[in-house]
Parts: sequence; C-alpha cells; structure tokens
Amino acid sequence: MAEFSWAPRSPLEHALVAGAHGGRGIEAGVSLTEVRNFGLIQVMARRGHAAELAKAAQARFGAAAPDMPKAIQAADATLIWSGPDQFFVLSKGGKHSMETLAPALSGLASLSDQSHARVLISISGIEARTMLAKLSSIDLHAASFPTGAAAATSMDHTSVTLWRGSDRADGLAVFSLLVFATFAESLWGTMLDAAAEYGVDVSHSEEL
Repeated sequence: MAEFSWAPRSPLEHALVAGAHGGRGIEAGVSLTEVRNFGLIQVMARRGHAAELAKAAQARFGAAAPDMPKAIQAADATLIWSGPDQFFVLSKGGKHSMETLAPALSGLASLSDQSHARVLISISGIEARTMLAKLSSIDLHAASFPTGAAAATSMDHTSVTLWRGSDRADGLAVFSLLVFATFAESLWGTMLDAAAEYGVDVSHSEEL
C-alpha cells in the first residue's frame, strides 16, 4: 500500500541534502537555503481599484504596496511586486492568510493562496551573483539590482520571482527566489550544478 499523509512536505524533500557540495577543500562560495514555514498570498487589484488597493495595503501593512519591480519590507511581511497592479504578501508561518487579508482588501483585490504552490530559496555567498549569471539574463550588479530590487523573470527556462533582500552581516548580497513547486526540483538541481565549481553550502530553514 502506498504511503499517505496529510502532513505538508517540501517539494525538495528528496533533492535537498544538507551539507557541503561541489568543490572540495575550499570555502563554499554559494549558500543555497530552502526557506520553509511561510505564507504566500498573491494580491491582484480588481479593474479600476488599483489606487484604492494601494491605500488599503498602506493601512494594513504600514508600507506602500510596490507599484514597480521592488520588494518592500513591512513590519511583519514582505510585499513583492509580481506584475502590474499585483503583488505577493510573504509572511512567516502564514501570519497573513486569506482569512486575515480578505476583510481588509474585500472588493478591491482578488486573493490567491500560493503558500504550497511555490518554493522559496535564499541564495547568498561571494559567488552568488556569478552563479546566478549562468542561469539568468538579469544584471545583478549592485548598481543595477540594489537592495529591494525585484524581477519577474526566468531562470533556465523556468518562471521565477527574484528579489534582493537585506545584505548578510558580512555585507554579501542575499537573493530570494520563488519558483513553482512543480519545477523546484529541476531548478534546484540546475543551481547545484551551476554552483558546484565554487563549493556549495546547502541547508533548509524555518526562518524567513
């Protein structure tokens, strides 16, 4: 009989093996971390209500909803541009859910829970930009892609949402990536291959 469980599982459960990968005897140049235990709600303005939605989002989150490719850090959520008049609400443990957002945004936006439809990966390290450059045409130089920049783009023919968050304590950039769950294992393997020559530190975390 096939094993069955209602417990949610990561799409990377079998592909992610924590520890050192790639180049041996060198300090890892790339860190790949799958971030778990998050909530992700897509908010799409209804026709003619974009301005009202922006005001409602400001009141709800204490931060303006992004109206251009940006990721905006609010007190308890990250608002990530995902297209014209639409954005993601990313929160730890699903603090902002369909049920909690619906009253505040009722009539102004359509909501879609994407929490289990996407995989969230954090990418950092001294060679992170070099590795990402193998897979994407986005210019990730600090002058072109500063903290808070975001893009709806593709990596290795896979649609992703990519943004740059706050730098690590050592000053290195941190990039976050959302990918559809069904493509996550394939893209994960591609990133491991692209980063192998630099040495890769692989992990997963419950913290955003």
